[in-house]
Amino acid sequence: MSRLDILNKFAEHTILPTPQRLEVAEVLLEKPQHLSAEQIIDRLRENGSTVSKATVYNTLKLFGERGLVKELSVDPERRFYDSTTHAHHHFYNVDTGELRDIADAELTLSSMPDLPEGTVADGVEILVKVRNR
Repeated sequence: MSRLDILNKFAEHTILPTPQRLEVAEVLLEKPQHLSAEQIIDRLRENGSTVSKATVYNTLKLFGERGLVKELSVDPERRFYDSTTHAHHHFYNVDTGELRDIADAELTLSSMPDLPEGTVADGVEILVKVRNR
């Protein structure tokens, strides 16, 4: 994604562009991917960036709140930031920490439980946890 594309996304999601936010976005939005904050920080460091760890976390929180990325909590200690924001399903390998998309055609949901009274379904996203053999 070009810098101009990122700036357009920022405008679309009412995010004020700063040099640090642009650096984080360039890493996270370069392709469809799932990255942890630590992976983003590592990539920023590889590129010579000096953006602080706190700024990265604050930026990711803002991006998630504004809908630029999707925040996925796969366990109490692990969060990923997904550059694909539409509802979709994932495999999470608890041994390797890898998170990958499940194609819509690969998963069929044949029924739903009754919803709690006074609610409506807002979407369904399934996380399938796997381990290595």
